[in-house]
Amino acid sequence: MAEMAAPGDAPPNAGGRELDPGTLARARSGDPIAFRAFVVRYERPVFALLSRLLGRVPEVEDLAQETFLRAFRALPGFDPAGPARVSTWLLTIATRLALDAKKKKRPEPCAVELATEQTSPERLARRQELRAAFARAIDALPDDQRAAFVLAEFHDFSLAEVAEALEVPVATLKTRLFRAREKLARALEEFKEEP
Repeated sequence: MAEMAAPGDAPPNAGGRELDPGTLARARSGDPIAFRAFVVRYERPVFALLSRLLGRVPEVEDLAQETFLRAFRALPGFDPAGPARVSTWLLTIATRLALDAKKKKRPEPCAVELATEQTSPERLARRQELRAAFARAIDALPDDQRAAFVLAEFHDFSLAEVAEALEVPVATLKTRLFRAREKLARALEEFKEEP
């Protein structure tokens, strides 16, 4: 069971998006209960990132486990006072593993979840078509553009964080994001609502 933060611990930043500093410190020192809390806190973002980059393939679970194994080994060296958030650091590990896996094997298309509301069957069908078209459009992006887009749009990485994760200059990253967005817009043009 995950250990809860004590009332005296500092509150998590960004509305609870990061693990609290006390639990992180215990995880860094090798406390297995704190590391379990670390895994519980970040497993959904890791699985989401890997699924978006690779599609729904069996390797996602293996790569998620490898991500946390590498994090466990490297966590004592992570500097919480450094420039990277722990989530950025962890998702960078996952991104690099996913890109390495994509070089070895071409995955099946992923299904990207889009929010849907209760609406008419026609609108619901149109949204399902859009969801499928969006997934196909993302799958059609080159790996470098897809990784940049997923990190920036789905995981709220800053440009500097995405550039660091992908090991490219910010200017190169901006070009990749521009091209990815341009390709997605063209691919989804038929879904633009008419005035």
